Amino acid sequence: MNKKIYFAGSIRGGRVDAALYQRIIQYINRTDVVLTEHIGKSNLSIKVRTREIDKQIYEQDTEWLRTCDILIAECTCPSLGVGYELGYAEAHNIPVYIFYNKNIANISAMLNGNSYFTVIPYETEECIYQWLDRILGGE
Repeated sequence: MNKKIYFAGSIRGGRVDAALYQRIIQYINRTDVVLTEHIGKSNLSIKVRTREIDKQIYEQDTEWLRTCDILIAECTCPSLGVGYELGYAEAHNIPVYIFYNKNIANISAMLNGNSYFTVIPYETEECIYQWLDRILGGE
């Protein structure tokens, strides 16, 4: 309990799953702390910002990554930023769990073929929560 979770989901790559992200974040927050709660906000701006603002985002996100216990990513909607976060987590020995809806998308071979990542294809949202109980409950 009270693990620090870095939740990763697409922002500039597309916000089609923002409501799902919000529900997952709320579920995790019942027992643990999601450092990146903003990922689930439906009004999160995806507009291109200045390089200076992007630098601040990078610095904040990598700080959160360095201090988290686990990275949980929802990767149905592909995102370059999430891909970078996954690689960053691997380089820093942070456990990574990748979810994707197998009825909607295929996961990248670079993720699925990497034995460091735990890749979890799902068909229903309920499956995500069952897995989260295992991951976060330490089963």
